[in-house]
Amino acid sequence: MGIRINVTSVLVDDQAKALAFYTEQLGFVPKTDVPVGEFRWLTVVGPNEPDGTELLLEPDQHPAAKAFKEALVADGIPATSFAVDDVAQVHATLSARGIRFTQQPTTMGPVVTVVLDDTCGNLIQLTSPA
Repeated sequence: MGIRINVTSVLVDDQAKALAFYTEQLGFVPKTDVPVGEFRWLTVVGPNEPDGTELLLEPDQHPAAKAFKEALVADGIPATSFAVDDVAQVHATLSARGIRFTQQPTTMGPVVTVVLDDTCGNLIQLTSPA
């Protein structure tokens, strides 16, 4: 059938702030930036995957979006998860940049996880092999 994930999204409260965070802090690379009325179709990709799955920095303007995001954060649930080579190393690098973490590196079976605040209303999980 050949089905695959092309684009996935994270709901953000400010697209410009999100673009800065996801590129300057996390290291994603801008892919698509197209004006769509008041907002933009704004995507980023992994630095080594220019044709990989795109992450849409989607405005959280839907009436249910903000309540949904707030409920996830209140319960400590990440909006999404990204893979990294070494959680401990990435945690140290991002901590030095002032990124706030809600969960320190934790071994969970075959993976190590950490959870950070993306400054746009979301918790984001990073994982690597244990």
